[in-house]
Amino acid sequence: MPIFAVHYTYSEATVPGRDTHRPEHRGWLADQLAAGALLTSGPYPDGSGALILFQAEDAAALQTLLAADPFAKERLIDDVRVVEWLPVLGAFAS
Repeated sequence: MPIFAVHYTYSEATVPGRDTHRPEHRGWLADQLAAGALLTSGPYPDGSGALILFQAEDAAALQTLLAADPFAKERLIDDVRVVEWLPVLGAFAS
């Protein structure tokens, strides 16, 4: 199954909303982990965004999944960059 690197970009303007909705966002991420879609996730230390690795059937399925993220529903993500990724060595290589 393809792996996708999802880069979220945040701004200072969304900090209050992200603080409010972080528990729901992390609950959604935990649900994706339990379902096998999420491989790993975490914010960038400078607060500028986050990196999330997902497995999905295809880009369309991933877009549907990302639309359900509480941060997306609340419009707290300034930009989303999605790139299919092919790990060759390491923990995520098949």
